[in-house]
Amino acid sequence: MAFKQMEQISQFLKAAETYGVRTTDIFQTVDLWEGKDMAAVQRTLMALGSVAVTKDDGCYRGEPSWFHRKAQQNRRGFSEEQLRQGQNVIGLQMGSNKGASQAGMTGYGMPRQIM
Repeated sequence: MAFKQMEQISQFLKAAETYGVRTTDIFQTVDLWEGKDMAAVQRTLMALGSVAVTKDDGCYRGEPSWFHRKAQQNRRGFSEEQLRQGQNVIGLQMGSNKGASQAGMTGYGMPRQIM
C-alpha cells in the first residue's frame, strides 16, 4: 500500500512538471510521504496554481486571486537610431564624476567634521 501511494505522488510530480512547473519548485516524494518538508509541498502547490492561472487554459476553475499570475514575455523593438542614442547616455547607476575632487576629505579612520 505504501509503495502505491508513493508511486501516485511521483506521478503527480511528473504531471506537474509536464504541465509547466519548474523542477526547482517541485518537492521530493519523501517530503510529503514522511511529512519532512511540508513547506516545499506548499510551494509546489502554489507554483502549480500560478502556472494554471497564467496559462488560463480552463483547467483551473477556482478563485484566480489566490495565485499570482506569472510574468509574460514583453518584447520591445528599437530602431537602430534609438540604439545609437542610448550609447551616448551615461546611466544613473554609473554615476558621474563631473566636478568631483578630494578637497576637504579627511583621512581614513578620522571622524567626519560637521560644522
